[in-house]
Amino acid sequence: MSGRAADHTVEVAGAAVRYWDYAPLEWTPATRTIVMVHGFRGDHHGLERVVELLPDHRVIMPDLPGFGASPAFDRTEHSIAGYGHFLAGFLDALALGSNTVLLGHSFGSIVASHFTASRPGRVHALILVNPIAAPALEGPSGHLTKLAVFYYWASAKLPAPLGNALLRNWLIVHVMSMAMAKTKDRALLSFIHGQHHAYFSRFANRDMLLEAFRAAVGGTVREVADRLTLPVLLVAGAEDEIATLPNQHKLMDLLPDGELVVISDVGHLIHYETPGPAAAAIINFLERHPAP
Repeated sequence: MSGRAADHTVEVAGAAVRYWDYAPLEWTPATRTIVMVHGFRGDHHGLERVVELLPDHRVIMPDLPGFGASPAFDRTEHSIAGYGHFLAGFLDALALGSNTVLLGHSFGSIVASHFTASRPGRVHALILVNPIAAPALEGPSGHLTKLAVFYYWASAKLPAPLGNALLRNWLIVHVMSMAMAKTKDRALLSFIHGQHHAYFSRFANRDMLLEAFRAAVGGTVREVADRLTLPVLLVAGAEDEIATLPNQHKLMDLLPDGELVVISDVGHLIHYETPGPAAAAIINFLERHPAP
């Protein structure tokens, strides 16, 4: 990957945003440009296992403002609309045209779908990995979401040093990582925990994180599904307790031009646990929906 990746900074919405540009191993007429949007509290590292398996395509991935190496918005709220405004400016700043493919994972699926619905024709195709198809308080993980709401509420009420310490608490991050992972492979499990401990707490400040959390639990892809008239690929985990499989089928039925690929024996961490099947589904989808 070191031979493909180039690290850049671009000014968007008043923030000096860091992004990574992964060049294809060889440029061909079939090479596509894919912009990837990571999930809540993540950064570009999370999706790199998928990027590695897309050697024939150019992938561009920013750290969303407030996460990873990108500073928080100065005047813009860290909301779905705020991140959509950022995404529009990001595509324009990089002069990426309507042939661009947009991919969002988890919270990124909400941002990417709402952006696409509000700007018809801006991108050619949409790929949603572990898409948030229903409100976070619905389904079997609703009680966990309620605990998370309390966790973030408590972090907001505490004095800033204590609140930030709670949000970055090693044990809480580890419990979250354990809850989402489905693999029994000890080496892979160790890698996943290492990734979460390394990058899950790289947020700019408590206020922006609370804004983003409210956006993450308050929005869904389902809200805009009927307005997504472009080709849409859903990549779902059969054991996902956050974005459950029954809700993925319901979302699929609402899409004018959608298809669903279900990966077995994985939950909400497709990008870590099953990047191979995910990349294969993406490649197949792009081959069947070539750029005009």
